[in-house]
Amino acid sequence: MSNLVQKFQEYSSWRNGVLAALERYRTCVGAADLADSASDQRFARLRARLTDDKLSIAFVAEFSRGKSELINAIFFADYGQRILPSSAGRTTMCPTELLYDETFPPSIRLLPIETRAESASTSDFKEQSHVWTVLPLDISSGEGMLEAFKQVSLTKRVSIEEAKLYGLYQEDDPDASMSVDQDGLVEISQWRHAIVNFPHPLLKQGLVIIDTPGLNAIGTEPELTLNLIPNAHAVLFVLAADTGVTKSDIDVWRDHIGAGPARMVVLNKIDSMWDELRSAAEVEQQIQKQVTTVAHTLNLDADQVFPISAQKGLVGKVNRDQELLAKSRLPELETALSEELIPSKQQIVRGQLMSDVGELTSAKQALLDARSRNVVEQLMELKSLRGKNQNIIEHMMKRVDLEKKEFDGSLLKLQGTRAVFTRLSTEVFTSLGMDILKEDIARTRDAMEKSKFSIGLRAAVRDFFAQIQKNIATSGRKTEEITEMMTVMYRKFSTEHGLALSSPMPFSLDKYRKEIELIEGVYHKQFGTAAIMTTPQVVLMTKFFDSIASRVKQSFLQANRDVEAWLKVVMAPLEAQIWEHKSQLKKRKQSIERIHLATDSLEEKVEALEKMQDDLEQQKKALLQLEKELKRAIEAELAALKVAA
Repeated sequence: MSNLVQKFQEYSSWRNGVLAALERYRTCVGAADLADSASDQRFARLRARLTDDKLSIAFVAEFSRGKSELINAIFFADYGQRILPSSAGRTTMCPTELLYDETFPPSIRLLPIETRAESASTSDFKEQSHVWTVLPLDISSGEGMLEAFKQVSLTKRVSIEEAKLYGLYQEDDPDASMSVDQDGLVEISQWRHAIVNFPHPLLKQGLVIIDTPGLNAIGTEPELTLNLIPNAHAVLFVLAADTGVTKSDIDVWRDHIGAGPARMVVLNKIDSMWDELRSAAEVEQQIQKQVTTVAHTLNLDADQVFPISAQKGLVGKVNRDQELLAKSRLPELETALSEELIPSKQQIVRGQLMSDVGELTSAKQALLDARSRNVVEQLMELKSLRGKNQNIIEHMMKRVDLEKKEFDGSLLKLQGTRAVFTRLSTEVFTSLGMDILKEDIARTRDAMEKSKFSIGLRAAVRDFFAQIQKNIATSGRKTEEITEMMTVMYRKFSTEHGLALSSPMPFSLDKYRKEIELIEGVYHKQFGTAAIMTTPQVVLMTKFFDSIASRVKQSFLQANRDVEAWLKVVMAPLEAQIWEHKSQLKKRKQSIERIHLATDSLEEKVEALEKMQDDLEQQKKALLQLEKELKRAIEAELAALKVAA
């Protein structure tokens, strides 16, 4: 088992451990009668964050660099043969995602290249199942899977005009004429995108592998540039030891890959340097020289460049030849990938979980504290009645009535706050809503279609981004108003009625503002330099805007979900404690009334309250213990899990 596979399995075990601890805590919350719709929603979000957690690795390279062979060597060697086609020439013709979705049978879904003529991105088409060609995948047959995977490499020949329509032929490209055959046709991929649904153990645990079709696709397929590569948790940039870094390599590295985290350069095919006429030291010196050159060219530290032989590594794994596997240096890459990628991913998820769990557990402890405090107050009142006459009891009833009257007055003021809260909540979605976004997209597309000049196209897109940022800023101000208003209300009920409330749950749309800035940055890199664009470039820019619109839609959809979730929970702690306080006031009054009528029930009531106090203390201890277990599960390191296993 490779270090990478083992580390990923440990990561999966960590997630399962956190899920189990979360479920134990949720069960205890329900048993203590502390559950409500807001906490149910929080539990659901925490579970979804863990069960839907994906870890994606993108492999980027020019064709014939051994990229598919590297994927075979790292992930599929246990099958005893190649699963992805790997041979001389181009074997991956379209972006390919390898993942597992249990709602689909094992299959390869293929998106026809003709969809590039439509105003929709690949992400948009993922919601339209009828558009895809679906091929079953026989996972019991290695040969059958290999044949099915070959579909990804199918091509077709089309006219130059059709290739231009798809944005796949640019006249100003000096190599364009070389792609035209004697019949005046251009060879293009038969498919725009492929999704392989394959129940591989790692894919079932949330790994997503992204196989790209070559560096030219980085510029022509917006899905890669705007979505798959920027959102990958790790990108492996594959070069060949015998060719080094080409100009296209440098351009793609600088524009699309090099700035992100967990970016590694793989110098493949070092076996081409193995030479029986040279000593081992001479071969090593030659490899290190190439590593140094690549690192300098890409402005990297040398330890970020990994010289390997994917082909020899695969052979070594399949034949269980440990000497050949070690010589291939593949294990060194796998170790580096596992040590950088998975722990950093765990750290991100851990931070998100700890924040949500902290808010959830503090709210539940505060509710239990409020119950305990009310029970203690009732006990003090009832014990003070021992030996007192009826006048004292009537006086205490009046005091409870007065407390209830004051509390009801505060609740009336809260109704006014609710009205403002509802209005502001509606106003948040006025500028953040999907209908507004659709209008902005349609207006931009219309402006682009009407413009005949590069400057007009750019102005339309620039205005689009400006409007989007304006909408986010407007909604952000509304969420800030809501936060300020709720802070005042929390403070009021805390000081006037003794409710154990801290500050309301904070919220910010900055995350989405930054996402839009990143998307705009990618657009400027792609189209910000050329003063005048050719017709094919205009077609490509239009297609990029389709993908930009799709990415912005995804961002806005998530922002809408997050705002809706926040609006549902921001009042929840206040409402929970208000309900608890009203309930306890009612119980206090009923207790005093019963004692007013029958003083012999006083001791029985004191005993019942003391029993309730003991039960609450036990609930607090049990909940606190499960909270500690949950946080320990979240904070657990992968290495510790390995030792425990």
